[in-house]
Amino acid sequence: MKPVPARTPLAALAALAALGLTAGCTTIGDGLFSGDKVDYRSANVRVQPLEVPPDLTQLARDGRYQPQRGVVSAAAAGAAVAPAAPAASAPAAVALASVEAMRVERDGQQRWLVVPQTPEQLWPKLKTFWEGRGFTLVQADAQTGVMETNWSENRAKLPNDAVRNVIGRVLGNLYDTGERDSFRTRIERTATGSEVYITHRGVAEVYADERKETTTWRLRPGDPQLEAEFLSRLMVALGSPADLARTAVAAAAPASAAAAAPLVTTTAQVATLMLAEPFDRAWRRVGVALDRSGFTVEDRDRAAGLYFVRYVDPKSAGKEEPGFWAKLLGNPVNPLAALRYRVVLKTTDGKTEVSVQTSAGAPDTGENARNIVTRLAQELR
Repeated sequence: MKPVPARTPLAALAALAALGLTAGCTTIGDGLFSGDKVDYRSANVRVQPLEVPPDLTQLARDGRYQPQRGVVSAAAAGAAVAPAAPAASAPAAVALASVEAMRVERDGQQRWLVVPQTPEQLWPKLKTFWEGRGFTLVQADAQTGVMETNWSENRAKLPNDAVRNVIGRVLGNLYDTGERDSFRTRIERTATGSEVYITHRGVAEVYADERKETTTWRLRPGDPQLEAEFLSRLMVALGSPADLARTAVAAAAPASAAAAAPLVTTTAQVATLMLAEPFDRAWRRVGVALDRSGFTVEDRDRAAGLYFVRYVDPKSAGKEEPGFWAKLLGNPVNPLAALRYRVVLKTTDGKTEVSVQTSAGAPDTGENARNIVTRLAQELR
């Protein structure tokens, strides 16, 4: 059955609704009166496959930066997630003692999960978690400990009346929220286990011209509440009771001291960002800022204070003027425009300096480096 255009007369829609209702109560799914906050699974049963916003295409990862020392990514997890590995090789379920040791920590609007499991143990569980909630993983790099979902629609935001529910199920694409969400999960190895960070990025479909004939995708603010929601659901997936998981996320107290505003300075054409906080906190905040800003982090070395990132100069992105994210992540038509940099963190006297180097490790005095520092400063405020 072909999708009915959005301007189908009301009488026709009513007839379709009546037809759906006469087919029996099984037409209406369990989610009709559920009032759930998120529902990405129903998007996968559409007539047409979910369209990825054209401005937001990720580039393929370049693995030139291999960890040399002190890398805190799940370097050994490749064997655990190899396609050829038998199902029996997956780690056992989280033990009850480990569930009790899980906790949520918070710094401002940012929350993360502390788990007494290694990244190697968590990696397959995280893949199962996202795939079981209707997402496709467009990036799952065990070496860097980063997963990223496709752009999906939260169908729970649609009005939840009976007629619209039936019509939506019959016609698939008739109703649309005009929004898409993507989530990035990052695992950091710690001395006692792992830290798990979930960051949200969102886009909204808006008209691209005054005549409202064409649309395009534009960035919308990230949603810390969605991040918190998925943290609590992840705790449940790892074995925590649902009520305890929600309580843990809601009750997580902010850090005792609020983060000071970052200070940007430029000396000899080298832009630096100064954070009045120790390395551990600065490393965590910069990593989340890179995730939320959409940078592609190809590798990281915590012992050396290095993030290896990819960036593209907006001036070289082409005359077609792609969207912000295409400029930031690289024009897929011209992958040579994507440049690689090192984001370096150095701590002295309890303060951490953030700067940008070339891929060879030399101080970068170019405009791109200043743009990266400025973007990070905006996200860290």
